[in-house]
Amino acid sequence: MALPTRYFVDRAGVIRSVAQVPSPNLDARPPRTKISLLVIHSISLPPARFGGPWIVQLFTNRLDTSAHPYFAALEGLRVSAHFLIRREGVLAQFVPCSLRAWHAGKSKWRGRSRCNDFSIGVELEGADDVPFEDIQYRTLARLTRALRKRYPITDIAGHDAVAPGRKTDPGPAFDWTYYRRLISPRR
Repeated sequence: MALPTRYFVDRAGVIRSVAQVPSPNLDARPPRTKISLLVIHSISLPPARFGGPWIVQLFTNRLDTSAHPYFAALEGLRVSAHFLIRREGVLAQFVPCSLRAWHAGKSKWRGRSRCNDFSIGVELEGADDVPFEDIQYRTLARLTRALRKRYPITDIAGHDAVAPGRKTDPGPAFDWTYYRRLISPRR
């Protein structure tokens, strides 16, 4: 499947050319809040297993917590992200960027707490210690460029950086140098 070379984020914060999977786990951002941070996450359900419907089910509150022993700990969890990039590079959107997704939890960046208020959350299907696919980096780079055209994003951080000691993703397998090279203005 050929992936788009560019994405366009409309005024509502929606990329209409990608799958829209509405999550109920969202709310309004505080008034006059500028989106200035992109938070990169990784997720796999169960851990280090890829594919399957479980991430989508988690973000849409439809996860059958009896389907796997690991899922029991997720009972009642209400989380979301703005975007998910699957292992094959396919992008899906759960929450319009104009709204607040519930991805960072208790968090702080550059002295500001509540990162969900001023950030966009992107989940990569992956695990901390499993290398990500090249196509995921390329999709993430295209998404980053589109988001930067729409919003005054000045910082990009991992979930581990905004919630240190609580979160470890995207983990040591995420190649920050390669990703930064892909999003550099020279490309």
